[in-house]
Amino acid sequence: MSIDTSGFGAYDIRGIYPKTINQELAYRVGRVFPELFNAKKVAVGHDVRLSSPTINDALIRGLTESGCDVYDVGQCGTEMIYFTVGSKELDGGIMVTASHNPQQYNGLKCVKKGAQPISPKTGLFDIRDAVADESRDWSHQKATGNIFRIDIMQDYIKCILSYVDIKNLKPLKVVINTGNGAAGPIINELEKYLPFEIVKVFNDPDGYFPNGVPNPLRQDNRAVTSRAVIVNHADFGVAFDGDFDRCFLFDEKGGFIEGYYLVGFLAQNFLLKHKGAAIVYDPRAVWNTVDIVESMGGRPIVCRSGHSYVKEVMRRENAIYGGEMSSHHYFRDFYYCDSGMIPWLMIAELLCMSDKTLSQLMKDRQNKYPVSGELNTKVASMDISKQIMKKIAEIYGKDREVLTIDGIGVDFDDWRFNLRSSETEPYIRLNVETRGDAKLLKEKTEELLNLIQNA
Repeated sequence: MSIDTSGFGAYDIRGIYPKTINQELAYRVGRVFPELFNAKKVAVGHDVRLSSPTINDALIRGLTESGCDVYDVGQCGTEMIYFTVGSKELDGGIMVTASHNPQQYNGLKCVKKGAQPISPKTGLFDIRDAVADESRDWSHQKATGNIFRIDIMQDYIKCILSYVDIKNLKPLKVVINTGNGAAGPIINELEKYLPFEIVKVFNDPDGYFPNGVPNPLRQDNRAVTSRAVIVNHADFGVAFDGDFDRCFLFDEKGGFIEGYYLVGFLAQNFLLKHKGAAIVYDPRAVWNTVDIVESMGGRPIVCRSGHSYVKEVMRRENAIYGGEMSSHHYFRDFYYCDSGMIPWLMIAELLCMSDKTLSQLMKDRQNKYPVSGELNTKVASMDISKQIMKKIAEIYGKDREVLTIDGIGVDFDDWRFNLRSSETEPYIRLNVETRGDAKLLKEKTEELLNLIQNA
């Protein structure tokens, strides 16, 4: 049977079911994973999508027929696979999920020992090439491993609660929208230990996604959470994507909080408890984060965007936390992995220790460092994107250093910008920020967008 390998991307395997992602592909991934990564014990889990259980079963069959023991977590979030691999010292883990993608999608996220990411440079394309190898005898059963169905809920809950001091928490009212994804059961369990009144929205897991695919980045999806915060007079709101590796926050007025500012807030919480710690951040928008980290005696370290890069730098620098403005947040003591559950708990703790509302905390930072947010412009090809960046680098880099850690970036005294190409889509992405000047932000954003569109 011919295998479609077009779903192998920059970070994981993802595509439409059953055309690109199907049982045969999952089975073959299971067959080759143990030999490629010397894996004898592997954690497996799946999200709530209707196709996920059958893909999960095929994956397990492939793993066990390669002689690998499988630790089956069942329905869960991606970070629970990371936690299982790290806490039980397994040789790898595979999560069946397409995260925030539309209902017809599915995919596989893979990590090796230590919950280290498997990227194109560290084995993802080796998996791709191996599963497409028709010279292999895929019908040959090498050996049979064991299947252990495990319940990690309590250990996982204990781990994520360790990031906050329960004594610091006050009886807040919190709206939580899990979008009928995998986060619902976790919220139900966390509720037992928290002094919060939790207003649950779309909390029951449902692979039909009757209220829309859980993707809070979509404007039409944000409205539900925003409205629920306002109607219930909540202190803040949280919305999750399908596999809850990301959370998105709303202030008490229903306002959506840019992921960039969350990096600063989380850095602040960590530095209150861990003096002098290293904090890793991405180069798209930086001044707010650097200001907070330096003012609190921390060590700010810039890193190229992307989970494999952030995790690598965090390991090298022993950084306690790393954050991207895309709302991916990484934690040293969570095996350097990303979590969507830890951030909102830490923000809640920070809010409880403050005498300000979340919108007031946000206003202080937004006034000091306003940002454009990431603005995407579609381009005809990756080559066109490179030509645009070259032209803009020539214009703005005449008497300034052009930073190339991730795309191009140029810093001026009172404003800066970053321009980068998407690794997965034909888009060029712009971020602009200023030092407290909203008028200048608007002016420079329009100026750059005009150059991009007319380049």
